[in-house]
Amino acid sequence: MGGQHARCVLIGVSLVLAGVFYSSWVLDFFFHSGLDPMRSFLSELDSGHMPHRNVYVTGDLLTGCFSLLAAVGLLAPPRLVHDKYSVTAAVATAAFGAATIADALMPIECLAGRDPGCPTQPQGLLPQLQHIHAMTSSLAVFAIFTAMVAASLAAWRRRDWPDLRFGGGLVFGVVVLATAWMLAADRLDGDYRLGLAQRIQVGGMSIWLAFWGVAIMRWRPEEMDANKHAYKCPPQVTES
Repeated sequence: MGGQHARCVLIGVSLVLAGVFYSSWVLDFFFHSGLDPMRSFLSELDSGHMPHRNVYVTGDLLTGCFSLLAAVGLLAPPRLVHDKYSVTAAVATAAFGAATIADALMPIECLAGRDPGCPTQPQGLLPQLQHIHAMTSSLAVFAIFTAMVAASLAAWRRRDWPDLRFGGGLVFGVVVLATAWMLAADRLDGDYRLGLAQRIQVGGMSIWLAFWGVAIMRWRPEEMDANKHAYKCPPQVTES
């Protein structure tokens, strides 16, 4: 049991660190890249010619590595997760980690209207990110959303992660609203502060990862399994 608890602590710390490094964009308030945080996308911070891009690339790489480590910790034998929701959350976390690493390794080469010779970006969903980087970013967002939904369902159905049920659920609600803001505003004319919406979205994801990490650190899967068996109804005995 002691080894299992140590493993939960390692997984939890990995998720907390993934959330911390996924917030590396906050450093732009100190480095002052010159991008307008109300209108610029976070992927622009690590584009080819931006100062301090290595800081944000490193942040994404570490996010991906710690996410993969947490997923392996949950899924490696003997597995800590067994039901379909928690297994889905772990697999989605691994996909998020891999996509975030790909995101860091394939940045935007230049920014239209800012870097000389940079071609005009095409129109469409999030036109600033029309690049293979857009695909890896979309995969990362889809994967973390899947993990958030699946882990929340596991928290409510199995009651394994009580810290995730309420605090994590509230943060998830904020992420959903910010995402809806981005998707709706991008299809409308006018200035709807898409940069702010994305910062709220990604900030919420970072906080949620930390919530899940703390929940796993406090998790006692052996006690949950013991309680499940303890409360099983005894077999009925019929009198002859």
